[in-house]
Amino acid sequence: MLKRLVFVLSFLSPIATAAQLPDFIDLVEKQGSTVVNISTTQSVRNPLLPQIPNLQEDDPFYEFFRRFIPQPGPGQPREFQSQSLGSGFIISADGYILTNAHVVDAADEVTVKLNDKREFKAKVIGADRRTDIALIKIDAGGLPAVRFGDPGKLRVGEWVLAIGSPFGFENTVTAGIVSAKGRSLPQENYVPFIQTDVAVNPGNSGGPLFNMRGEVVGINSQIYSRTGGFMGLSFAIPIDVANDIAQQLRTSGKVTRGRIGVVIQPLTKELVESFGLARAQGALVNSVEKGGPADKAGVEPGDVILRFDGKVVNSSEDLPRIVGTTKPGARVAMQLWRNKAARDVQVVVAEMQDDRAARQARRGGKPPAAAPSQYGLTLSDLSDTQRSELKVAGGVLVENVQGAAARAGVRRGDVILAINNQDVKSVEQFNQMIGQFDKGRIVAMLIRRGTNSLYIPFRVDGH
Repeated sequence: MLKRLVFVLSFLSPIATAAQLPDFIDLVEKQGSTVVNISTTQSVRNPLLPQIPNLQEDDPFYEFFRRFIPQPGPGQPREFQSQSLGSGFIISADGYILTNAHVVDAADEVTVKLNDKREFKAKVIGADRRTDIALIKIDAGGLPAVRFGDPGKLRVGEWVLAIGSPFGFENTVTAGIVSAKGRSLPQENYVPFIQTDVAVNPGNSGGPLFNMRGEVVGINSQIYSRTGGFMGLSFAIPIDVANDIAQQLRTSGKVTRGRIGVVIQPLTKELVESFGLARAQGALVNSVEKGGPADKAGVEPGDVILRFDGKVVNSSEDLPRIVGTTKPGARVAMQLWRNKAARDVQVVVAEMQDDRAARQARRGGKPPAAAPSQYGLTLSDLSDTQRSELKVAGGVLVENVQGAAARAGVRRGDVILAINNQDVKSVEQFNQMIGQFDKGRIVAMLIRRGTNSLYIPFRVDGH
């Protein structure tokens, strides 16, 4: 009897397990036709040939370069066609398609292949590199379109599915779960990524991420990999972020974002203690653009932005997203933490301009002799020329660093501007200020490093 019972249980076990697994068949059959394959071609200069400057034929230097720069020989083209593959999905029956900006970036020609094997030349309506979203259009009608879901309702552990063309294998289906939400990635300040373990590989870029209701909740954008292939970490752009970008691209061909003119950094446990905060919430302002919106609103370095336009700023990564989606010209309330108390200010949001290379500040003049300080610091006063070029009123230059200061993160060449938001004017003043704190006290040291400023938590407890 016992053997029969074991046999029955072992027989039923696979059935019970199978019943608990999700069924993707209907989803794929209904939504597969909304996914497209995107191929691009781009003319690329032959890297083996020297490049002739782009001159008109009547330019006096044109003939010089034509004669003395070697020309391609027989069978050696000056340019060749570079091809790439990606994915996308139809968002309207009249042929609008969403994909990644990097899929169509700099392409001379974009071709879209539908699930039924029809091919169309596509027009790039617009692309936004900051979010990696692009909107393209094909001349077709009556197309099947996706349904949008709510990424905010996604739960970690929930099953999701991707359809795309990894390595050119069209309509490939992979599945997995949501691993995390609201992920921040380096150099990606405007997207709270959805992290999944869905297999995503080159060619999946721009394809949809579906929930189990067959709704698109994200656009597969990138992976984390040490090999170039899938390693279990893939990231998707939430569809609400992508849809907002797509609407702006469709309306005006560009994306408008707000800015307030601050440089921020994360709060550490030590900085939280030094500023008297209850917990590590908010974005710490380490510098304010002179004459910018935040400066006009009275924001100062050392302030912690807790709320913006009624939205809680849980971490420094939240602020660029919240401000970026605010309409330029809007007057909004901003809650700050200053001197261990909250205060409210009004700020008028400005429009973010196109990316421009920052100018590197230069230091000139002969600095005064370096003076030793405590805690492993050797400091010198800034010359008038250095203050002028750095556009600072005071500060002391770090000539050498070791011991406690080095462990805290201070580097040679840094300029110490303030301690606990009190300006440092000279080495003598710095020594007096630091000597006033009790041993073991954590202070916030404002540092200028190159063109950036940051706060470093420093414990006054040793040499």
